[in-house]
Amino acid sequence: MSDVRVEVRGNEIIVSLPGSSYQVTYRKNIADKSGLRATSRSGRWEKGTPITQAEFYAQAWEAANNKARKLGWIV
Repeated sequence: MSDVRVEVRGNEIIVSLPGSSYQVTYRKNIADKSGLRATSRSGRWEKGTPITQAEFYAQAWEAANNKARKLGWIV
């Protein structure tokens, strides 16, 4: 797994890949704590980026869910 950066801002978890333009923002489902939903995605593959966009989104989803569990946002 690449070293993604995970940041929490209010009700959002922002995951990015340092050295690339990849970033995705997830927001917690306040109504029922059923999970996270992606609210924005950005970035495209550039020469030298160590992983594809699809690989980044898979890793970002896993990292965001792990962080959300630690925060008690999801069960």
